[in-house]
Amino acid sequence: MMLAGLILLAAALHARPQPDQSDEYQLEAQFLVNFTKFVDWPDRSFANPEEHFMVCVIGRDPFGRVLDSNLLRHTIDNRIVEIVRYPTPATLSPNRPCQIAFISASEKQHFQEIIDFFEGRSTLLVADADGFAELGGTIEFLLENDRIRFAINPEAADRANLKVSSKLLALAEIVHDRNDEGRREP
Repeated sequence: MMLAGLILLAAALHARPQPDQSDEYQLEAQFLVNFTKFVDWPDRSFANPEEHFMVCVIGRDPFGRVLDSNLLRHTIDNRIVEIVRYPTPATLSPNRPCQIAFISASEKQHFQEIIDFFEGRSTLLVADADGFAELGGTIEFLLENDRIRFAINPEAADRANLKVSSKLLALAEIVHDRNDEGRREP
């Protein structure tokens, strides 16, 4: 199962999105699904064994129904997946956890505020805007040479107590916190 996810991730890295942005978000939704196979969340990130696996979209939802069709009806670690949409950072609920939070580029001016909101929580923070991972986000989608790739900030994953598979790290560009000189490794 993990091998199949790795193959799908590698294939998606080499896929060329069509000019239509909906294809880009279709691929990003598939990435989100596959990331769950290569990231381990601590048990304490769930209140109980029956709690749902929460995927949150913050800001303008670029996925439309694509995210729902990719994630709903799936289980992650035997947990039902639930998708919650927050139109603005102000609508985030401190009482409702997110295991994955996709922050829309529409919220770029609020990235630091959102990253700070999730501090101390085991949340995989993902966005598709330049500089997100260097600000302290976990994963940033990159569009390079008409291909979707991704960068991972291992320090952000460590702060969130997330264990990212070395196989996923090998496919990613490694990015460090900007306060660590904002270095990028190929």
